[in-house]
Amino acid sequence: MNTIKRLLDKPEFPRSMKYDPLWMLENQMGPNVIWITEWLCEQLSIDKEMRVLDLGCGKAISSIFLAKEFETRVWAADLWISPDNNWRRAANAGVADRICPVRVESHNLPFAAGFFDVVVSLNAYHFFGTDALYLNYLSRFVRKGGLLGIVVPGLTRAIGRDVPEHLTKPQSNGKVFWGPECLSIQTVDWWRELWERSGKVQNVRAELLPNGWQHWRDFEQAMEQAGVNAFPVNVEVLDRDQGRYLGLVSVTAQRNETDTMNLYDPVAVNRGTPY
Repeated sequence: MNTIKRLLDKPEFPRSMKYDPLWMLENQMGPNVIWITEWLCEQLSIDKEMRVLDLGCGKAISSIFLAKEFETRVWAADLWISPDNNWRRAANAGVADRICPVRVESHNLPFAAGFFDVVVSLNAYHFFGTDALYLNYLSRFVRKGGLLGIVVPGLTRAIGRDVPEHLTKPQSNGKVFWGPECLSIQTVDWWRELWERSGKVQNVRAELLPNGWQHWRDFEQAMEQAGVNAFPVNVEVLDRDQGRYLGLVSVTAQRNETDTMNLYDPVAVNRGTPY
């Protein structure tokens, strides 16, 4: 237990240190979502009057963090995790009155145009947001002048066709880190350019979490030590890499006050009047 406590002792995330380490470990679905939510919120102005969409919320602990720390109303949206279970987690955390758990698919969001003040996505956006038109679609659900922010696993520098051997070499647990799905892991510059090109947002800011690879590694090692990892961990590959290529990327922006008509609808239903 002392090793786990040492791995999770992060003065860089003072808000996160108030939360039960075992709760964070047992409800993980990627690099510690409580840490990265706190980091993202340093770049976003969130208050209790806002409506926040937590897109791809997993087990909703990021939503719980937002509701507890900022007293905001959060729509905890995920495709794979049951809203019933997320509702129980919210109730157990004492924020049932501020969290609405919903099951959604990221390309078929059931919300009104301009409904949210803020949209965040933690450890999830790279699974659907690399589509050059996706931000155009997502931005319609944010009020003009509202905020968007994501944190995703990313690259500290670009990788060409020849992936570094240490990323493809099997770990002792048998897991190979780099596979075809890693094509969605991109650099800070790649994400910045994608968002700037959309024309739907302004004040785009993209950056790497300082020592992000180490925070990622420490959390995965703590999961393994606690015996709560559902899948083989990536500790060895992160140790081999030492931040040469792997890290955590945040992107934030503000929806344009003036906007043009958006005709992109990935499911081609409920078109109505474009916002």
